[in-house]
Amino acid sequence: MMENRVLFGDIIWSLDRNTLSEHSSSFLVIENGAVEGVYESLPERFKSFPLDDWSGKIIIPGMCDLHVHAPQYQFRGLWMDMELLDWLNGHTFPEESRYRDLSYADEAYGIFTHDLLHSPTTRVCAFATLHTEASLLLMNKLEEAGLSGYVGKVSMDRNCPDILRETTEQSVEGNLEFLNRSAGFENMRPIITPRFIPSCSDDLMRALGRISVERHLPVQSHLSENPSEIAWVQELVPESSSYADAYRMFGMMGEEKTIMAHCVYSYERELELLQNPNVFVAHCPDSNSNIYSGIARVTALMDAGVKVGLGSDVAAGEEISLFAAITNAVKVSKLAHRISHPEDRMLTFREAFFLATRGGGEFFGPVGAFDKGYEADAVVLDDSSFRTTLRDRLTLSERLEQYAYVKGRDNVCAKYVKGKRLVL
Repeated sequence: MMENRVLFGDIIWSLDRNTLSEHSSSFLVIENGAVEGVYESLPERFKSFPLDDWSGKIIIPGMCDLHVHAPQYQFRGLWMDMELLDWLNGHTFPEESRYRDLSYADEAYGIFTHDLLHSPTTRVCAFATLHTEASLLLMNKLEEAGLSGYVGKVSMDRNCPDILRETTEQSVEGNLEFLNRSAGFENMRPIITPRFIPSCSDDLMRALGRISVERHLPVQSHLSENPSEIAWVQELVPESSSYADAYRMFGMMGEEKTIMAHCVYSYERELELLQNPNVFVAHCPDSNSNIYSGIARVTALMDAGVKVGLGSDVAAGEEISLFAAITNAVKVSKLAHRISHPEDRMLTFREAFFLATRGGGEFFGPVGAFDKGYEADAVVLDDSSFRTTLRDRLTLSERLEQYAYVKGRDNVCAKYVKGKRLVL
């Protein structure tokens, strides 16, 4: 049964990347799980709908995390003095190997799901591990929590520890089993997930590309995150003109909807491929800083028409809340403008909020805004704990900005996905 309800509070969302629509003490009407409209006074025809009164609270669209590694959540905030490849080999791969133990996976994914549920995120694109049963367990936990999005069984058949290496045939068969067994989920869906080209042979990449196209499944992976990684890909796929071109050669660069995380070094060599309307960039400023990858030229990508959203990239990013990604995206953009690319605009807070909601939400469909007909994902935030003499003089957008920067832990009062209130 689709949800009908009304939310009352201080409502704000992005109309476009530069414009916020602000409606204090207003009504958000949800009909059949979708946004019907926002009103200063509630029309008579909706007064029979259940009313959730969030007076004085901020109501925003649910946030969309385009890139998170669920099995890495347990070691967030650790080993941040290493670069990408050393970090993967020294810590990430050993931790992910533990997910062959379903009792460990059950406990770890339970913690991840609980914390994600209490964050501002309503839509997620998550990497699991190569273990089929554990990946299905993650999907089930997210589904039961009421969240929506995608989970990918990770594929790796080379350049990884033996305990995490499948044969090409095992990887293909495991993916097909994962896809077939995840068909019954309502809100969570599978996504094709080659970890990155260094860990997947040409034969495996071609097979995954065929599966994606034949079954019309989206793809998620990593692109141009780190200079040593880029050089490695050029050695592994010498006939490619760039890292992105290697994905194109294997049929995974926009043939279906595609998320490429990072793209720190993509603007100069890979821009045309990223401009494919099926391709989304997951900008992950926290992890790019933590593991010394660099600063993506996010405003240059946006100005060139590339679709961009935000990713927490836990555990290289330490925070599951996309408010951290929002504020850090603004900070690193300022550094890039000042130090390396003065020709690029600095990212504004409004643009970063857009990326976390409407920008990334486009990957999932009409998601991430309160326009009429959009799926009704909403998060209610309490900013009343801030001790400031300014609060009564701030605009709604200023309250939102202050919450983003000084929130400490998220104060999420309520959360809705497709109009249904989740149990926090």
